[in-house]
Amino acid sequence: MINVTRSSMPTIEEYMNEIKDLWDSHWLTNMGAKHRELQAQLEGFLGVPHVVLYTNGHLALENVIAAMNFPRGGEVITTPFTFASTTHAIVRNGLTPIFCDIRADDYTLDPDKLEPLITDKTVAILPVHVYGHLCDVDAIESIAKKHNLKVIYDAAHAFGVTKNGASPAGFGDASMFSFHATKVFNTIEGGAVCFADDSMVQVLNDMKNFGIRGPEDCAYIGGNAKMSEFQAAMGICNLRHLSEEISKRQKVVERYNSELSSISGIKLSAPQDGVKSNYAYFPVVFDGYKYTRDEIFAKLAEQGITARKYFYPLTSDFECYKDFPTAGGDKTPVAKHVAANVLTLPLYADLSLEDVDRICDIIKK
Repeated sequence: MINVTRSSMPTIEEYMNEIKDLWDSHWLTNMGAKHRELQAQLEGFLGVPHVVLYTNGHLALENVIAAMNFPRGGEVITTPFTFASTTHAIVRNGLTPIFCDIRADDYTLDPDKLEPLITDKTVAILPVHVYGHLCDVDAIESIAKKHNLKVIYDAAHAFGVTKNGASPAGFGDASMFSFHATKVFNTIEGGAVCFADDSMVQVLNDMKNFGIRGPEDCAYIGGNAKMSEFQAAMGICNLRHLSEEISKRQKVVERYNSELSSISGIKLSAPQDGVKSNYAYFPVVFDGYKYTRDEIFAKLAEQGITARKYFYPLTSDFECYKDFPTAGGDKTPVAKHVAANVLTLPLYADLSLEDVDRICDIIKK
């Protein structure tokens, strides 16, 4: 059995050593020593003034949207080619997602399609870095400034990526990372918001802790989204090994590329200029190949190999969004085409090259 991904973990000895002092302190959550240590390490690693940690990436995204204090009913331009969390975070804040099409080469939001979607109700743009491919941040920033809009990046796939040596954590007004178990860097479950605005630090920390400002004060109608000490400890361990993790993934991706790049009807992702990848996913678009995406998916499954139709369907095609103004993939034809034909193949640090060859042989035969 080969799963589409497998969580990277430190040795049990390393993790046990990291958490053993929790048995002395009995401080297991609520922004203890491990939480503060990981936060400081991430601020240094990502090169940003502020990192606020969360129990998962979705609540991190929900909270940072809420912290912007947009008027209810406002519109947020985003991409339908994403995980459900992105769109849900918008709607759960009383805002309306307006779906913009994607670029055919890197599957990120297409800046050339942005401006016609901007109205007097538009309050923000929420682009998504996809598979570790970075959005055209310069073009998006230019449009956002022209129309006085906030930009919040869903950077769930982009931890460890750099553009011209800089982390995407500093793009826009804020960036959200996911540290879910399936990601290149994980804290078991977890996430973070990265930003430069000093005034948001107190707000976000309040919001993730029920809005509690002090023992007798509640400043916001907040929720509970705090990262535990055990999660933070896993992050401290995994951050030590991030470079090795990415290097191992790179070898897997290079093997896939060598086996599949010259085959007609199979489209692979090209490197982006100035971008150092984290090799988070290996998407393949079957476009004119002798088998369809769904046939390949089924043939791999017959051999105990789990690939993923990621992202399919588009979030704009979900039943829960059928009545929204830009719902329906027909309005975003590039995204609809990619979603119908893309398959992410198994990729994780310890996937053997022999297993990669076996996967490729099944696809080719």
